[in-house]
Amino acid sequence: MSTKEPTPKPKPAASLIETIFETFLFNSRLIVILAVLGSLVGSVLMFLKGTLSIYAAAVHFFHAPMSMAHGAGGEELSIALISSVDSYLFATVLLIFAMGIYELFISKIDPASRTEDSRPNWLAIHSLDDLKSAVGKVIVMILIVRLFETAVQMKYDQPLHLVYLGISAVSVSLALYLVHAGHTKHAPGHGPDAHGGDRRGA
Repeated sequence: MSTKEPTPKPKPAASLIETIFETFLFNSRLIVILAVLGSLVGSVLMFLKGTLSIYAAAVHFFHAPMSMAHGAGGEELSIALISSVDSYLFATVLLIFAMGIYELFISKIDPASRTEDSRPNWLAIHSLDDLKSAVGKVIVMILIVRLFETAVQMKYDQPLHLVYLGISAVSVSLALYLVHAGHTKHAPGHGPDAHGGDRRGA
């Protein structure tokens, strides 16, 4: 005696439209690839800019090494090298942003997940807050480098200028301390459960 298999009920038109729209909405996240590629291109350009700044400074130095050693043109050399560090830091921000939004919106980066030592812990992006934190730390370093560059270029004609320089140095130290404290607080192994949890009830 043969049994007939139940025929599947056709989906309502509203449900079909909802499924199509949700699939389209989910796949629209792939537009983030434009930001990823743009950030990568910008990162490469900034790395090249920093490298070319160092190359130009090296050429300038080897043309007149003795004059540089005695201070003539040494300030320009220092400014050029500081500017190259600034370019490298900006390139790092773009690179972190590219990797972060790729992992958040598209897919995990497989080579970075193969071993625990594939990348630093602070570069592990699990949420927008992680991305904001990683980018923010590098931005703080960029601001510090910019401050250092400005401090080198300034002319200290009055004692008050030195007071301002000292206040800036203290502010930079405080900013670095707060960044380090925040990183230590959120780092693995520094939470309340790092040593077996709360032992007040023991």
